[in-house]
Amino acid sequence: MKNQALTLDENRIKFSKIITEKISKGFVIEERNDKLPFAVLSKKGIKVNHNINFVFSCATLGLWSIPWMYKSFISSREKRILVAIDEDGNAFEDKCF
Repeated sequence: MKNQALTLDENRIKFSKIITEKISKGFVIEERNDKLPFAVLSKKGIKVNHNINFVFSCATLGLWSIPWMYKSFISSREKRILVAIDEDGNAFEDKCF
């Protein structure tokens, strides 16, 4: 019984460390459950200034258009992830749609 209690405490500590690490990277907790250790975290996308990117693209003869497209399509999206600890004590992270 003590071994199971220690395992639960270790899992909670591991879960809290993962959540703290994600919060330091800019994520915000949307939903958290400590009984079944999981949390849904989200991070707002960056705002793209298209005027400056257009000027850079013209100045570099179109080479800047590749990073501009990446910023526009990938980085500007909101990111949502699910962080959890399974019954074996393994931490995992999955994308939420």
